[in-house]
Amino acid sequence: MAFVRTGRCFRPDMPKRLTRSGNSLALVIDRPLLDALEIDADTELELSTDGDVLVVAPVRSRKRKKRTAELVAEAHEQYGGVFRRLAE
Repeated sequence: MAFVRTGRCFRPDMPKRLTRSGNSLALVIDRPLLDALEIDADTELELSTDGDVLVVAPVRSRKRKKRTAELVAEAHEQYGGVFRRLAE
């Protein structure tokens, strides 16, 4: 399977299906995508959804989450007016 990189996104050329694993279902992620995301069997992942899309992401450290929140707050403080005008 080939993955096409578009910006930070990798788009597979075919959809995936879940496979049975005991009483659960598993999503098998192909090696090229694992390598690109630097994920292995020991990487802890978090799952989230907006009710339509499933997001699988590596767990981020609290320090990294805090820094990201600080940067977002700083950008909002500095550029909030611009963001509001763009949204209109």
